[in-house]
Amino acid sequence: MAYVITSPCIDIKDGACTAACPVDSIYEGGRMFYIHPGECINCGLCLSICPVDAIVWDEEIPDDRRIFLDVNREFFEPSVTGMGSPGGWDKSRSTDKDHALVAAHPRSPASAPHL
Repeated sequence: MAYVITSPCIDIKDGACTAACPVDSIYEGGRMFYIHPGECINCGLCLSICPVDAIVWDEEIPDDRRIFLDVNREFFEPSVTGMGSPGGWDKSRSTDKDHALVAAHPRSPASAPHL
């Protein structure tokens, strides 16, 4: 794995990273984006454009966000989406599913659904 999307992306999903990724290795889940560990080419364009500093190089990931190494990898496995290695994101591959850790993350008041 090269780059990892972490908790600051939850409920923000700016999406600038998806436009910057030259190989479309960033996929949209319900509450955040995920980087496919086998498709990322380690170019760093997503890191440079993320407005909330959610993207971290795996060699420099802080201890409190280390779990997101597993979160990004497991998102593509049968236990979450079953996407496997789709070979590049497009809108048809977006899903409302999230890794269990992301789904359980408390919603911020700004992102809570309005009634």
